[in-house]
Amino acid sequence: MGKVYLVGAGPGDLKLITLRGLELIQRADVIIYDFLVNPRLLDFRREGAETIYVGKQASRHELPQPDINTLIVEKAGGNEVVVRLKGGDPFIFGRGGEEAEVLAENGIPFEIVPGITSAIAVPAYAGIPLTHREHASTVAFITGHEDEKKTASTIRWEELAAGPDTLVFLMGVKNLKTIKERLVKGGRSPDTGACLIQWGTLPKQKVVTGTLGDIDVLARKEGIKPPAIILIGDVVRLRDHLSWFEHRPLFGKKIAITRAPHQSLKLGELLTEKGADILYMPTIVISPIEPNRELEHAIDNILEYSFILFTSTNAVSVFFDSLFRKGRDTRALSGAKVLPIGPATASLLQSKGIIPDFLPDKFTSEGIIEILKTVEVEGKKFLLPRAEEARDIIVEYIKDHGGSCDVIPVYKASLPKEIAPVSEKPDIVTFTSSSTVRNFINLYGERTLEDTLIASIGPVTTGTLRDHGFQAHIEAERYDIPGLVEAIEQCVGSRSE
Repeated sequence: MGKVYLVGAGPGDLKLITLRGLELIQRADVIIYDFLVNPRLLDFRREGAETIYVGKQASRHELPQPDINTLIVEKAGGNEVVVRLKGGDPFIFGRGGEEAEVLAENGIPFEIVPGITSAIAVPAYAGIPLTHREHASTVAFITGHEDEKKTASTIRWEELAAGPDTLVFLMGVKNLKTIKERLVKGGRSPDTGACLIQWGTLPKQKVVTGTLGDIDVLARKEGIKPPAIILIGDVVRLRDHLSWFEHRPLFGKKIAITRAPHQSLKLGELLTEKGADILYMPTIVISPIEPNRELEHAIDNILEYSFILFTSTNAVSVFFDSLFRKGRDTRALSGAKVLPIGPATASLLQSKGIIPDFLPDKFTSEGIIEILKTVEVEGKKFLLPRAEEARDIIVEYIKDHGGSCDVIPVYKASLPKEIAPVSEKPDIVTFTSSSTVRNFINLYGERTLEDTLIASIGPVTTGTLRDHGFQAHIEAERYDIPGLVEAIEQCVGSRSE
């Protein structure tokens, strides 16, 4: 017999998952998830885990609730860890109670893992406290969509109208006009502050504020649709002073990342921190070249080299994986000077126990050549582990100045087997290498870049864009990921002034 974990995934923001929830996602054999679950949480699942989408949207159910209950019971029939991943908190209008009842009736062990409910997180991201010493001492959570099988509403509208200072309705967009009318009829002033918050805690968050008397008209005018929460109370007026989420410099900008999935994390985190809505459009799959007898031979004879050059983090990873597999460690490199192309590569080297001897001012092959101009090249032997396809200007410089260089391809960059589905057109597309430019055009076509800002990590990538007939509207002054983010922020800021 397996065990089922009813896990609250939080309100949408990826980082609002609990530690316990994340731990279970990483352990799960089966993950059954809803529409409101951030799909990027599935990136943390273990290899081989089964994922089943049972998403329920307004007026559209992928799988009816009784069928979901049956599915959970079936999947728990083996000796498996089953995670039922639900948006928000499973026990706050999430039908988690019903699912737990079914599990109990079938004698299946289960555990409840609370999540941060949208009822509290979404108002917080809109700058609205649910309680405040001067404005609200009581708060109520109400469903805006009661069970359709009920013969009559069980919500005590008159008591709600006269009672709690702050009212939070979930799933009520469709019934907003009815909610307004019943509260006003029950005695709530039509001048009471009110707002709707759509896609709360996410970069596409949209907030409409008004009064109880006009909020339905304003919401319709602004095209508010589910998922959204309705907030009614004087605390709504505090938003003018306390809003923070929408004030981040890249808020709402849809920015595409074209790097390989395992390399997208840092860029994605930096852009998200600035408020961007990230679209992952990977154009490259990085894979080591194995077996690699050339690399093994070079490691066996590592003392022959005076310099080891690393032009990417991928080369560092593959090189050290091979080094460690042969039972050697960083002491093997003690006789060579180590030169990385930039700070990211240098940082990875340091994590392996190697402090680079040099760091270029410009993070390009040309920058490495500038360093080589300051050292004795003639008669020296260089090792350059790199991509299968790369520019040869470093090798040519070394040979022209009397040195020798063993160039060893250690990884290859290939096209993904599948194109990532993209439902929205990006405002900005980022390119971090010439390969991402070529592959993006190959995968997504030139039209995807029409009426879109193009951001380049540096002049080499910009040159490749130019060769394909495109202009880089943004180019990083510092040719690394933080430099690219800084350039994007400056461009967006100047355009909004």
